[in-house]
Amino acid sequence: MKYRQFIPEKLWFVVVGLAGLIAGSVLITSFNGTTYNSLLCTSRVADSNPTSTQLLAILHYATSRVVPQQSISEIRVSFDVLQSLSPCNFLVFGLGHDSLMWSSFNPRGTTLFLEEDPKWVQTVLKDAPNLHAHTVKYRTHLSEADDLIKSYKSEPNCLPDKAFLNGNTQCKLALTGLPDEVYDKEWDLIMIDAPRGYFAEAPGRMGAIFSAAVMARNRKGSGVTHVFLHDMDRRVEKMFAEEFLCKKYRVKAVGRLWHFEIPPAANVSSAIGGSSFC
Repeated sequence: MKYRQFIPEKLWFVVVGLAGLIAGSVLITSFNGTTYNSLLCTSRVADSNPTSTQLLAILHYATSRVVPQQSISEIRVSFDVLQSLSPCNFLVFGLGHDSLMWSSFNPRGTTLFLEEDPKWVQTVLKDAPNLHAHTVKYRTHLSEADDLIKSYKSEPNCLPDKAFLNGNTQCKLALTGLPDEVYDKEWDLIMIDAPRGYFAEAPGRMGAIFSAAVMARNRKGSGVTHVFLHDMDRRVEKMFAEEFLCKKYRVKAVGRLWHFEIPPAANVSSAIGGSSFC
């Protein structure tokens, strides 16, 4: 989720998209003043003034040759959901040169980034101090992926009817020790584009995928949790997505991005066995 060189089409999409969000906010306010979202987010009053993060994002992307890792068509999937739900709670695994864009797409919402590399956090925040980011540690290695998916059902605290995250040290897939804010909020959207998962010693995304599924299933509020998983051309991402996020909840696949809409477990038929997430 770090960076590439910009191509003109991506530059156009990001800058015009941000400008459109600001212009749309002004237009909505002039007609209505108050807008309501009946799906996931609480009602809110539209504010015609662009946020400082939005203005910084336009300046950054208009003068930069750095491109987000995702393609335009992949970005558009999350962008459309954010447009319909913002301001919402948006949790992003990964921090990079696209983070300013994601934060700007969710004005006046909460966008939180989780990053494994503390030096990289300092580098990004130096140029974008308005971003809200935490350094996190993972307990897994990519080389363990096959063993983890075979053995997790032998640990009761990994099973869907008992799984939890905060302090769940017995389940190696559970992300423990995250900032309290991660556990205290219900996340309307979760983007998984990190941690690294392309060499054996890397943490891999097994824990992030499992934990996103647990968060979504444990949701108490109305509506679904939107989960976006990138790099779906990789074996481990696909294997864990099908095990925990479930094919039946996948609503879109664009490029290397899969989009899931996961309902709370309370809204799912009890016919599903206690040992299966799907």
